[in-house]
Amino acid sequence: MSSGDDADRAVLALVTAGQLDALQELYDRYRVMAYSIAFRITTDASLAEDVVQDAFLGVWRNASRYVEARGSVKTWVLSIVHHRAVDAVRRRRPTAELPEREDIPPAALTLPDVWQEVSSNLDRAEIATALATLSDVQREAIELAYWGGLTQQEIAERTGAPLGTVKSRVRLGLLALRRALGGDEGRAESLAGDAPS
Repeated sequence: MSSGDDADRAVLALVTAGQLDALQELYDRYRVMAYSIAFRITTDASLAEDVVQDAFLGVWRNASRYVEARGSVKTWVLSIVHHRAVDAVRRRRPTAELPEREDIPPAALTLPDVWQEVSSNLDRAEIATALATLSDVQREAIELAYWGGLTQQEIAERTGAPLGTVKSRVRLGLLALRRALGGDEGRAESLAGDAPS
């Protein structure tokens, strides 16, 4: 464990004890990464801000539920952001209309993508290497579920595979990722928890 992990756990313990300034400290540490993840998933600046606010409210309410064995505080906080962003996208899907192809995209969609900077802090290279060990169909199912925010039913419809097959691909892919990541329960469980059912 790094000293950063120790510091994060100490701050989270203060959040659990009800110290609002500790939540502010955690927010200051991870707000940029949290916003980048939320914006990448929602593609809406205002919605991404709402997602981050809602996620940190969730951290405040659920700080006592953090389990150290499942990953770092950073991973836990950013997985909450990811879940909330995917939920926000799902909630707005029925009413959101896609722009016409000729329309100029809104300014919020033409901002520079800061995901590369964020992902380097999230062990992206190691996860990408682990993903490369999966079969093409397992990797596709996990990428559509985790990064695409699709449910397993939506993945089945998109790929033309039976729902049971999609469920098996996601499950077996996550087990293979766990092995490829050296049995790192935290990251594999984080991915497993984010995979929509």
